[in-house]
Amino acid sequence: MTVHDELGTALRELEATMKAASLWRMERPEPDAFRSVQPFCIDTMTLPQWLRFVFIVRLEALVESRSPMPATCDVAPAVDAWLQQEGARASDRLLMCKVVEEIDRLVTEN
Repeated sequence: MTVHDELGTALRELEATMKAASLWRMERPEPDAFRSVQPFCIDTMTLPQWLRFVFIVRLEALVESRSPMPATCDVAPAVDAWLQQEGARASDRLLMCKVVEEIDRLVTEN
């Protein structure tokens, strides 16, 4: 299995985990929201919106095109901080962080 295949599997797992944690169903941000220059589009989107409409979409495009991975990926700390701030259930935090840590690892180590 290639890193692209592993990343594709991890992205599907992130989607499933977000759905299980009730973090998937949301409105698509307005087009202007995607023009943010802030990390994670924090000024224009919630973190789950960014994960769903930016992070997953961009990484899926890399998987489909078999493109080189970015040099680093370190999203898990932001996910953990956001979930903690929002008072998410401990089990949801644990599962979300675990899958995002795996995505971070796959991207950074390849």
